[in-house]
Amino acid sequence: MSRLLDETRGVLDHAITVLAGDPHAVATLTAHRARLGGPLRVALAGSIKTGKSTLLNALVGEQIAPTGVGECTRVTTHYADGPSPRIGVTYRGTRRDADPVELPALHRRGSLVIETERLDLARVAALHVDWPTQHLRDVTLIDTPGVDSAVTRSVWGQPDADDSTPIDAVVHLVRHLHEPDVAFLESYGDRVAENVGAAGTLVVLSRADEVGGGRVDAVMAAQQVARRYRTDPALRPWCATTTTVAGLVAETARTLRGVEFTALRTLARLDRAELDAQLLTADRFVAASGVLPSGTRLALLDRFGLFGVRLATSLLRRGVDDSAALAAELARRSGLDELRDILATRFLARRDVFQARSALLAVDRLLARARNAPTAGGPSRPSPVPRPAPAGLAALAEDVERVRAGAHGIVELDTLTRLRRRPLDVPGRGAGLSAEAERLLGDQGPSASARLGVAEETGAGELRAVALAALGRWRGHAENPLADPDTVETVQVVLRSLEGMLAELPRPVPVGV
Repeated sequence: MSRLLDETRGVLDHAITVLAGDPHAVATLTAHRARLGGPLRVALAGSIKTGKSTLLNALVGEQIAPTGVGECTRVTTHYADGPSPRIGVTYRGTRRDADPVELPALHRRGSLVIETERLDLARVAALHVDWPTQHLRDVTLIDTPGVDSAVTRSVWGQPDADDSTPIDAVVHLVRHLHEPDVAFLESYGDRVAENVGAAGTLVVLSRADEVGGGRVDAVMAAQQVARRYRTDPALRPWCATTTTVAGLVAETARTLRGVEFTALRTLARLDRAELDAQLLTADRFVAASGVLPSGTRLALLDRFGLFGVRLATSLLRRGVDDSAALAAELARRSGLDELRDILATRFLARRDVFQARSALLAVDRLLARARNAPTAGGPSRPSPVPRPAPAGLAALAEDVERVRAGAHGIVELDTLTRLRRRPLDVPGRGAGLSAEAERLLGDQGPSASARLGVAEETGAGELRAVALAALGRWRGHAENPLADPDTVETVQVVLRSLEGMLAELPRPVPVGV
């Protein structure tokens, strides 16, 4: 356990003591305390039918989240590693005797089925799915209803959202990044930023195959679009970076079946002109006669989509000769591998920092609520819980600030979020300097090589030389008389990051010693 998490646990214990008279506050604080040092909690957010559940299945490598034509995620659902399959139910308010605490974990056609017919979804706070898999040991994935859902309220954009559900990072899915999508991100961006900040938010174009009109190179075209959006001033304030994934292909790649590989190989052996004519539209493909019956073709379309069938048969023609190799190549070309790398380097590598920041923010919100609560018996109405003594609240606030000020990792995250919204203002150097500042603050990963922008295999001696050169440059920026106060503050944070990096790099041993 890191020192930061130990200090955060101490703050939470202090807060539980000060706010002991508020059951909601105690539940929230206890939830944060229990998951310190555990898996990173990553929420999948977006509007209806952006492919949240499909992407979750791709990340896990199994079909455990329901997918389909209609709205499938009607209540927030947590997917975590567990010793055996289990589906638990938690409720808002008091649970009734007739309310089930568990649902049966049913399997149908290789997929987990979550039957919610017995539940009053308006009263359900969340479902908790335990699933034994190594892919959920380091991360808990939270599948959320669409923010535009009419069925149930979402965890985003709601003033009364349950704060006892700690979230460390957000993967925000959009179909396209047109003006309505940017407006959507802005609408919910403040709520997301309040919890995780731009440094903890990743935007994913989740229907990459649609960007290129379903062509075999559609994902590559979508990746170029995503790279351009990384510098878009309308999007930068709301996320750390953007990437793209063809969700259906990614899911199918991780769950490819032998019968599907056989069917695809049969198609790939057809005359190319004949197969290309069949794959012009879904209707033509299903109606085509010959080597595969229509039922098999429909099943392929359901699992791969037309783009996926085109891509898989193209790969088979080019020499991919077994199901494992096909699955690996489909995962790479779908964008899934790049997405997993981003999650690992930008989020999982800073798990302790994200968890501590989330917990301290929760304490801040509870402190504000306690300070604004009406005094019992006051002129408005009796307070539902005893109001803590002002001295106790002040001491807790000082404890929070002490830990936050000493946690440079949290300062880095907050500075990165600020830089996304307000780049450095240095005449002639603003854009380039902001990009370097973000990199040095760990925007592309917290390792020394990622911060310094050099190859991962770079030796310690060269890393130290590059870091010393950067330190000299940024000390010069700190002395710039034209720099505004915000720039000076950011420069000081960068300098501290460089000094901390140098302190951890081994010093060269003098010759002869």
